[in-house]
Amino acid sequence: MAKKMKFQPKIAGLMASVMTAGTLAPLAISAPSVAQTSSSFFDVSSNYWAAPFIQQLAQRGVIAGFPDGSFRPDAPVTRAQFASMVTAAFQKSQIRQPIRFNDVPANFWANSAIQRAYSTGFLSGYPGNIFQPNQEIPREQVLVSLANGLQFNTPNNPENVLSYYNDSFNISGFARNPIAAATVNNMVVNHPNLRNLNPRAVATRAQVAAFIYQALVRNNQASAINSPYIVAWNNNNGGGNGSVAVIIPEGTRIPVRYAQAEKILVTKDETAPLTLTVAQNIVTEQGAVVIPSGSRVIGQLRPVKEQGGSQFVAERIVFPNGTEYRVNAKSEVITRTETVRRGSRTASIARNAVLGAGAAAAVSAVTGDRAIATEEVLGGAAIGGLIGLFFGRQSVDLIAINPNTDLQMTIGENLQISLR
Repeated sequence: MAKKMKFQPKIAGLMASVMTAGTLAPLAISAPSVAQTSSSFFDVSSNYWAAPFIQQLAQRGVIAGFPDGSFRPDAPVTRAQFASMVTAAFQKSQIRQPIRFNDVPANFWANSAIQRAYSTGFLSGYPGNIFQPNQEIPREQVLVSLANGLQFNTPNNPENVLSYYNDSFNISGFARNPIAAATVNNMVVNHPNLRNLNPRAVATRAQVAAFIYQALVRNNQASAINSPYIVAWNNNNGGGNGSVAVIIPEGTRIPVRYAQAEKILVTKDETAPLTLTVAQNIVTEQGAVVIPSGSRVIGQLRPVKEQGGSQFVAERIVFPNGTEYRVNAKSEVITRTETVRRGSRTASIARNAVLGAGAAAAVSAVTGDRAIATEEVLGGAAIGGLIGLFFGRQSVDLIAINPNTDLQMTIGENLQISLR
């Protein structure tokens, strides 16, 4: 384990200003003449991982695109461009006097932004009074700059925090405490793998947009965005128990199974409790298990009267370790029916099946057989009081559900799961 270091704003601020040469047009302007959203950038699709961050910052005037209508999300960011972005995003008071850098002419397009970034503590220069405005900025230095400029406190257990990252050994010494501070303040966004920080890789325009937006959220200047790539850190009683918030997106299918029976029968009007089991692990693209196989899905079969069918509506998921989440998920509506007629044999109807209380009452009333076992009724509900509803009928149509094929669920809204 690396030796713990005290937070050193001056040194970290100096190193945060290191980056490489680029010839791109300015990444940000103080007041764009035309506000642009991510949908107006032809190279930022609506499902692009950083689209929400880019859209919000474009609407705020923190970032702008290029004259050809592009955003160039994968292009590198220079020190001058970052200075322009960070000063457009944060209106901080001056903490030191601005200085004139030898390599930043008075008529340089980002001179004013560089002066503000320096005087507010976001960036510093190099020995010899130089700034190197066209140098590209690594990801770790963007995070250090934001952590220092916003004066984040170093956590008590910085090395424990950094151990979350698979490549924490690549984090430079000057950057370790500030990046730990950025992590516990939920400012780190890693795409495509949450655990890979890639600290020394040159930051792209999309990545810088995500970092700055998360810093705005932490500074109570913006609303949180649901993204599966935000590293969300929970620190319980100083114990350093890290967790990552993963968003399972709306529309995700959850395969389930029901071992108790091969068939479920309910009437078209009844609500019946039902617990299903997740049939296989739900995993991220990187292979992390977000919903383990064997988790219980607790909910109800509910009537859908306009379609004359029944639908499973999930209420919560309980993991094998006892962790529980509320969930909005439903199956398709099942309208397939099975007709029970007078004279039918109850044993053949109930074979390998469980029944809702209403269905059990209907079968008893129509067949005249009162021998349906309690264990064959969902929830063990009493059926005696319901039998009278079906007296005199010669037949009844019941919804016939194959639980292992009909009840596969679709999540109706984003579900956030914490991974430890």
